[in-house]
Formats: sequence, structure tokens, C-alpha cells
Amino acid sequence: MRDLSKAFGPRFAGGDLGITEDLVKAGFLGRKSGKGLFIYDGQSKGSREVNPEALTIIKQRYAVQPKGASSHEDMQLRMVSRFVNEAVLCLEEGILDNTLEGDVGAVFGLGFPPFTGGPFRFVDRFTATKLVDKMNSYADIYGIAFKPCQTLLDMAKDPSKKFYY
Repeated sequence: MRDLSKAFGPRFAGGDLGITEDLVKAGFLGRKSGKGLFIYDGQSKGSREVNPEALTIIKQRYAVQPKGASSHEDMQLRMVSRFVNEAVLCLEEGILDNTLEGDVGAVFGLGFPPFTGGPFRFVDRFTATKLVDKMNSYADIYGIAFKPCQTLLDMAKDPSKKFYY
């Protein structure tokens, strides 16, 4: 996180790196240590319990109240929108050769929700216009990290533009 913040600046703004550092210092390294944000006891994914010690660390470090846009839909979209924006930036910057590569990589490599089809299919279904409007509202509340990239802005101006169809 620290290296990404140095390399990309405001694109990776937000959050508190100290939370992650405190969790690592406490030995909460995830599945390999048996504890992370969850307790890993070899049971199925659906039955994991939240690690109360990790929750205590998070609550101690993160006492900030939401500034707004705090409905469940907004919280989910705030997380997804930054991921999607970064995927589109990867396409803009030539890191990705095409949208299919980005969708497959995001779903199978990074855990992007598979039912969405990936970040590029997500944009086509949700629409760039709605995504840009939401991201602009989040940027007004939470800052520049939610600024939509140029491709999304262009797609929002011309609703006929799609990644796939």
C-alpha cells in the first residue's frame, strides 16, 4: 500500500495504512496464520467467524464516521467504482491489451465479483453515465481518489459507447 501510494499519489488516497500494519504486527496474516480479519479453522468459507481481536484493532484506529453516501448500495459502489476506474485506467495506459483480458484477470486473479462479468462488463451494464455521476458525487464527499478517468467521462457523454456491445 505504501509503495502504491508513492507511485500513484491521489489515485490511492484514503484509508489508514496503520490498520494493516497493526494487524500484521499482531500476527493476523490471514489463512496462513489461521487468523486475519476472519478466523480460519479449515471450515467452509461460508462459516468463517470475524476475528474479534482484529475488529478491536480496526475500531481503535478507525474512529472516523462516514461523511455521507453511506447506504449499503453506496458503500458497495464506492469500493467497486475505484476498482473499475483503475481497470479502465490500465486499459488507457496500455497495461491491458483489451477489455476481455481485464475482465478475466479481475474475476479469476483479483476476486472481482464473478456475477458482474468483470469491471468492463460492469460498466456496460451499470452504464458509464450512472457510474460517472456516482463517482463525481463521491469525489465531492471523499476527494480526488474518486475522480473518474477520461475514458469513463467520454463514455458518459456518449451513452452509445460501450466496451462490448
